Parts: sequence; structure tokens; C-alpha cells
Amino acid sequence: MTSNDPNHAPLRDVAQSPEATARYLADVQRVLLDIGRNLESLALETRVHCRDTHVEGDRWFDAWMRAQPVERALKDVLKHVEGVTKGLEKSAFKRRAHDEAVLNTAKKRKERELEKKRRKAPPLQAAPQNPPQQVGQAQHSRYGVPTSIYDLGNRESA
Repeated sequence: MTSNDPNHAPLRDVAQSPEATARYLADVQRVLLDIGRNLESLALETRVHCRDTHVEGDRWFDAWMRAQPVERALKDVLKHVEGVTKGLEKSAFKRRAHDEAVLNTAKKRKERELEKKRRKAPPLQAAPQNPPQQVGQAQHSRYGVPTSIYDLGNRESA
């Protein structure tokens, strides 16, 4: 595809694959971690410079007080960069979980449908407790009438 194509979206292929999304987010995270390290160095150097900048007539804490807003701003930026890197990692896991949920959805729907059918189906008729005795045939057949082992009559147990 060319960039002149109106349907061209640069990250469409990345968004369609959880593995590609994870790789892309890991690359962005690496870049942000490098930027974070550079910002930490910058914050340290800025702190040293700002606290060492004295004006004639300053008391001992005036330079420190003037440096505090600058230090706080850089600290906030570092905190946000760390939050973004954690968010990128979380996004990669959520993307993979989304695909797994999509794969399991059809299976879960089938299970729910079977459960629903099982609940709606009329219960099976249980066999009657005392079936009618077949008088003529039961006397001649050895296995015709169910009996308990305590009521064997003239028969022997297995």
C-alpha cells in the first residue's frame, strides 16, 4: 500500500495482531525508558546548577528555594514518563487478554446455550417405583423380577 491510498492506516497491521502490538509497545517503552534516563540525568544536573546559583545578598536557603519549582517540574515529568511506560506494558497484556477472550467467547456461548436448554427441557419421567408384577412369566423366568439380596426366596445369590 502507498501512503496516497485513502484506506491506508500506518498501524492497522500492528493493531490487528497482539504479538505485533506487544512488539511495537515494547519498542516505544524502550525509547521512553531511554528518555527517562536522560531526564534523570538532566534533573540531577539542573538541581546542582540551580542550587549553586547564588545572587549577591542571598541567604543560604534562597538558592535552594528558587530551585524547588524547577526540580518539582522535572520530577513530575519523570513520574509521568514512568506512568506511561507502565501503561504501555499494561496495554500489551490487555491486548493479549482481549484476543484470548474473543477466542473463548464462542465456547462460552455454546456452554451457556447447552445449560439453558438443559434447564428448559422437561425432566425425564422416572421409572415407577413398583412396576406391575408379571405373574405368569415371573414364575418361570429366573431373572424376570428384580429382587434384593435379602429377598431371594428359593434362589441363591451370586
